[in-house]
Amino acid sequence: MSEPKELLAEPLKLRCGATLPNRLAKAALSEQLGDRRNRPTAELAELYRTWSRGGAGTLITGNVMVDPTALGEPRNVAVPREPDATEFKPWARSVDGTETRLWAQLNHPGRQSPRFLSRQPVAPSAVPFGDRGIRSVFATPRALTVAEIEAIIDRFGVAARTVVDAGFAGVQIHGAHGYLVSQFLSPLTNQRTDGWGGDALRRRRFLLEVVARVRAEVGDAVPIAVKLNSADFQRGGFSEEDSLEVVRELGEAGIDLLEVSGGTYEKAAMMGSAKASTLSREAYFLDYAAKARQVTDVALMVTGGFTSPEGMAEALRSGALDVIGLGRPLIVDPALPGRLLGGEEVRAQRTAPKTGIRLADSLLEIQWHTQQMHRVAAGKPVDRRLGAVRTLVRAGVADPLNAFRRVRG
Repeated sequence: MSEPKELLAEPLKLRCGATLPNRLAKAALSEQLGDRRNRPTAELAELYRTWSRGGAGTLITGNVMVDPTALGEPRNVAVPREPDATEFKPWARSVDGTETRLWAQLNHPGRQSPRFLSRQPVAPSAVPFGDRGIRSVFATPRALTVAEIEAIIDRFGVAARTVVDAGFAGVQIHGAHGYLVSQFLSPLTNQRTDGWGGDALRRRRFLLEVVARVRAEVGDAVPIAVKLNSADFQRGGFSEEDSLEVVRELGEAGIDLLEVSGGTYEKAAMMGSAKASTLSREAYFLDYAAKARQVTDVALMVTGGFTSPEGMAEALRSGALDVIGLGRPLIVDPALPGRLLGGEEVRAQRTAPKTGIRLADSLLEIQWHTQQMHRVAAGKPVDRRLGAVRTLVRAGVADPLNAFRRVRG
């Protein structure tokens, strides 16, 4: 039986012919490091330079928004209306001198754009959030017109071409976590009765047309990935059965990598909820990945829950997946992939402090890791002693300041 380090070090050839150097990938994390006009910064390049020297074969960026007027957070990077690939080149070149492949994650927030960024966000249908607390942050969206839907599909294509021209090795379309693609897929948020909704076939049309447009723009040799919910875990929403049908069609559409995730802002399974049988094998969505493997031969990536080299190796041996996705553990230890590949018995860690108050801890988990990313981006070491109070105080100052500084398009 192969040792964990040998399995993790195996290259992976994708359908398009591109090869991933090993089986470890940094999953997307929202960096919040764009400038006031939502362009990439030197700090963003420094963060990815650090990660690229950590040993992961693939790095997937956080949200690169395809529309500069539709942001999920104030400091998202966005592709401008008149894109200039040269603005993205320093970020793309941050991995130079390594074998690491840098892919850009492309996204549109849909209704998940806060009130201070979008007084009137757009979505497939004018469906507000059901949770009263979340509804206070996000305004009720306006339903997109057909012309606007087609324009957003075009924006995904333009964004893909821009980042590939800049030197990114691949792109990932964010189709999970309740953002616009996910909203089109769910019968809870897509209540249209035209060609873009009304049944499961028409609800997945938006994603499939985005994939087709991106492929047309980047060509056959550039890998395209999709991040997809296994389900949104809401009654009457996007189910596992729906998701597996989407997986099958994405395979037929010619994508190269599928990353499995789950949940939305209202039901955040991606933050670590999983049943005991899954947790015992570390990966949150491994059961689903095994089912997805039965309907497609696309390379599969699972992110969330992995802690030990043996747990990662067991998942690869099972054949249910091909790539191990690591997110926040790479913030805590940017050199973790190299240590795993070197055979160290090291565990992936998520070390954010806790208050014992569930709502506060959800915010704290995000803010603590974001602030640590910003330290690494500034050339500083991770501060594991950063406590809950300091984290929340800093967030209470920085978030309103970023919102105030936001330059509206």
